[in-house]
Amino acid sequence: MTSTLLSAAAVAATQPADPRALTPALPDFELIELLFFAYRDFVGEPDRLLERHGFGRAHHRVIHFINRHPGLTVAELLDILEITKQSLARVLKDLIHGDFVEQKAGAEDRRQRLLFLTDKGRALADGLATMQHQRITRAVAAIGPEHRPMIARFLAELIDKERGAAPATGPSAP
Repeated sequence: MTSTLLSAAAVAATQPADPRALTPALPDFELIELLFFAYRDFVGEPDRLLERHGFGRAHHRVIHFINRHPGLTVAELLDILEITKQSLARVLKDLIHGDFVEQKAGAEDRRQRLLFLTDKGRALADGLATMQHQRITRAVAAIGPEHRPMIARFLAELIDKERGAAPATGPSAP
C-alpha cells in the first residue's frame, strides 16, 4: 500500500508554480500537512520538558494562560480552555501539589479562586515559552520580520470567529 503522507521536507519543497492555480474546491493538503508538522514540532520539545514533571499538554496550556494572566479566575480559565471543570480540576490538582500554581481567594468575592504561578511555575512557564519563542523567531527570521503581521493575521484567521481568542497582552505583544 502506497502512503500519500509526505515528509515535512517533501511538503515544504512543494510550491505551486502559481498560487492562484489552487482549486478552492480541493483540500489544500500541503498547508494541512504543514500545519500538522508545525504543531508536532512546536509542542514536541515542550512535551519532553513537561514529561520530566509528569505533565502533559493540558498542564502546558494551564501554565501558559496563568502565566500570561496572573490572577485569572478558575471560571475565566475554563472559558479560555473550553474544558470541563473535572478536566481542569485534575490538572490544577497536579500543578498545585507540585508547587507550580497557587490559588488565592478573591479580594471582593472570597469564593473566587484566583490562580497564580509560583516561582517554580514561572520558571517552567519561562522554559516552555523560550523553546517555542526560539522556534517562532527562527521561522519569522527566515521569512522576514516584516511579514510577522501577515503570519499573525493568517493564524488569527484560522480561529473560529464565534469562539475567538484572548488578546495578547504584556511585553511580548506586538
